[in-house]
Amino acid sequence: MQHLDELEAQSVFILREAYNRIRPLAMLWSLGKDSNVMVWLARKAFFGHVPFPVMHVDTGKKFEEMYAFRARYAEAWGLDLLVEDCPPLDAVDADLPPARRSAERKTLGLKAAIQRYGFQGVIAGIRRDEQATRAKERVFSPRAESGEWDFRDQPPEFWDQFKTDFPAGTHLRIHPLLHWTELDIWRYIKREAIPLVPLYFAKDGKRYRSLGDKDITFPVESQASTIDEIIEELETTKAPERAGRAMDHETEDAFERLRATGYM
Repeated sequence: MQHLDELEAQSVFILREAYNRIRPLAMLWSLGKDSNVMVWLARKAFFGHVPFPVMHVDTGKKFEEMYAFRARYAEAWGLDLLVEDCPPLDAVDADLPPARRSAERKTLGLKAAIQRYGFQGVIAGIRRDEQATRAKERVFSPRAESGEWDFRDQPPEFWDQFKTDFPAGTHLRIHPLLHWTELDIWRYIKREAIPLVPLYFAKDGKRYRSLGDKDITFPVESQASTIDEIIEELETTKAPERAGRAMDHETEDAFERLRATGYM
């Protein structure tokens, strides 16, 4: 419990620091386990109310269970929900591999939303342990005005000292879960009884560890149908969390190139 308390306190501090220093600000809500934890932490940080918009960049290709979850909990949690539709597939470079081309729609949709609303900062629920490219991120990560991320030129962050003073025109991504692991997320979900999309729990010997578009996200073999069983499974598995994401299997650097151009 002490470890979870420490993680929670650090994330709450990051969220409050972002809200204090960066305006206008929005939080991305993918409807997955990590972003649900992030929304939960924001409600804790601001005494039950999320004081900035929560944005779902929608490809229109999510699972029906995800849309039902969005409708229910946007209302239950009192969220100021923005739903931003992504451009059609034919607006994306046809030479890209299929899954990356589909994911690129989210990049374009996010860029359009940032430009439309003028968000200086966007809060995202990524973790360092989730994917190798994300390990290069910072908690307060500067982006160019066009959204590009130079992963070779990031500010140092030592002892929770975060740089938040950047030149005019700098866009920031804020990552309050960067220091969490997948196991931390599930243990916190159990402790806090955080609601989830039911696709995470095994049915007929399969479950989803990571949720994305239904045409490029696939379940993994699993018998874990409860949170306790998922935690037990994760304590021993060697399979990567994103094993069911088609994009991660296309080319070695596909994910890095996507994030460099502004992907979540």
